[in-house]
Amino acid sequence: MADRPLRIVEALREALEQELAADRGVFLIGEDVRIGGGFSVSRGLMDRFGETRILDTPISEIAFTGLAIGAAMSGMRPIVEYQFGDFVFCAMDQIVNEAAKLRYMSAGQVSIPITFRLPVGANRRGAQHAQCTESIFMNVPGLYIATPSTPYDAKGMLIEAIRNQNPVLFYEHKLLYSFGGGRNGHPQSLNRPVPEEPYTVPFGKAEMRREGRDVTIVANLLMLHRALQAAEQLHKEGIEVEVIDPRTLVPLDIESIRASVGKTRRLLVVEECQPMGGWGNEVIAGIAEASSVPVLYRRLGTAPTPIPYTTSLENYVIPSAERITECIRRMVCKG
Repeated sequence: MADRPLRIVEALREALEQELAADRGVFLIGEDVRIGGGFSVSRGLMDRFGETRILDTPISEIAFTGLAIGAAMSGMRPIVEYQFGDFVFCAMDQIVNEAAKLRYMSAGQVSIPITFRLPVGANRRGAQHAQCTESIFMNVPGLYIATPSTPYDAKGMLIEAIRNQNPVLFYEHKLLYSFGGGRNGHPQSLNRPVPEEPYTVPFGKAEMRREGRDVTIVANLLMLHRALQAAEQLHKEGIEVEVIDPRTLVPLDIESIRASVGKTRRLLVVEECQPMGGWGNEVIAGIAEASSVPVLYRRLGTAPTPIPYTTSLENYVIPSAERITECIRRMVCKG
């Protein structure tokens, strides 16, 4: 079958459609999913699969998350869509104390094959609709955390999540839904054609998005794209930046990051989470614990404040390509 350039929103929709068609135990549940959800990912699925497979819910995340966990315990494979990823906090007990722990507490007698889809990231919607929450859930054993940044990864990782026997938090950055589609100007590593047939991208394997010798940047979601923009600018200045996309935070491919940092001896972690307690700290700790040579470390994340609604202030608190570029310049000069 032909490989086609798709946007991330189209790649996600195709993954959902193919898994719904392949397994009658798969169903999608959430607010307004029958009309496409908040960002059109599920558009058209209601027409094909009907109201028993595409379930609209009241505005009660605590209720439909609990329903989905019960269905997963019974052998089904629910896909839970939170209209905004911030709303996951309304279902914290279900996710943290139930979904993440029931397989362990039942001594493996039940599995929880459930995918939680979370649209995240700042996009001028204010403090309660703009958070990145990956780091919060990294401290909960039993949860997988996936953060795809390309159309190819979006489809393959969503299929992997749906087929997984464990609960997966699947993060989708709102500003990346329209990314892809074969548009010019994007690195080939990000614009890889998406196969029409179903495929999976295994969890726990990072991807080198750009090769370099001077500094390693580890970044995910929107920050990966901004890191690559910074790397392109720095290339013109004679600074070669290696960019690593972790793709999943749990499991985390620390070995691939170590290999890069062993070459560059400089590491910058860029995340849209706040650096205090951020996932970047785990990356730096994983490198520091195993490194036998001096390494220069830096973190760059969102300012420690609720995300502002005003565009100018939002741009101020979220890391930009320019801020990444300046941070790398200082690291190279210091090194």
